[in-house]
Amino acid sequence: MTTEQDSVREALRLEPGAPVDLAAVDPAAKPVGPKSKKKAAKDLARLAPELDDLQEALYAEGRSDGRRRVLLVLQGMDTSGKGGTIRHAAGVFNPQGLRIASFGKPTAEELEHHFLWRIRRQLPEPGIIGVFDRSHYEDVLVARVDELVPEDQWRARYDEINEFEASLVADGVTLVKCFLHISPDAQRKRLLARLDNPAKYWKYNPGDIDVRARWHDYQAAYVEAMQRCGTSDAPWYVVPGDRKWYRNWAVTRILLETLRELDPQFPAASFDVEAERARLTDHDPLA
Repeated sequence: MTTEQDSVREALRLEPGAPVDLAAVDPAAKPVGPKSKKKAAKDLARLAPELDDLQEALYAEGRSDGRRRVLLVLQGMDTSGKGGTIRHAAGVFNPQGLRIASFGKPTAEELEHHFLWRIRRQLPEPGIIGVFDRSHYEDVLVARVDELVPEDQWRARYDEINEFEASLVADGVTLVKCFLHISPDAQRKRLLARLDNPAKYWKYNPGDIDVRARWHDYQAAYVEAMQRCGTSDAPWYVVPGDRKWYRNWAVTRILLETLRELDPQFPAASFDVEAERARLTDHDPLA
């Protein structure tokens, strides 16, 4: 079990500027934290009240002219569990303080604009925890592998992304970028599970097999994206994703450590507390 001195962020964070080698990261590993699903569930249950308090304080800051907010970016191959991570990690928070956005294939309207246009429209407001299911990184992943734009165009986007993320950080956004790392075998099993269960047919897309055939191309695209767009202010975390329970625990703990570091505070009263107390006790018009 992880102790309060252990840092999940330190264990899973990619060092900015260092070479990225996904082949050296075991998707089924448990490098830090609980070694069983039962212990992970127990740990998350123990931490849920603290997460709730931290979120409420952040939300209160935002309602009182604070600028700080958090943006969780989830990327990964098909079946890596972006939706499941949102359901479990973001599920511990009050929905009032969440903004969740999913980015699929761009619409005709979105294609008429700069690739960051649709991203900017979904950014969380101050005090809010935002969650992106896929993100602006699709434009250096899918656009690259499927050759949707010329190479010089998608390569130029690395610098644009770094400038964009730097501007977010300057405006009070704390970025938490997680790559959910799964193995080809785990993906195959999850795709077959969708075909075995009629209730999951809706999640299956025949095109997923075509994407799977480009597995190595996508891995190369992810490696370069994380290497080119990992900074000290917006680092990447590689989360082992073959074990769903570990993935959910790790992302939740990363969020917890992030919120602890932010240490949001409830705003001081903008009124005379004792005078308002007297109005309710000594001069209550309905008493």
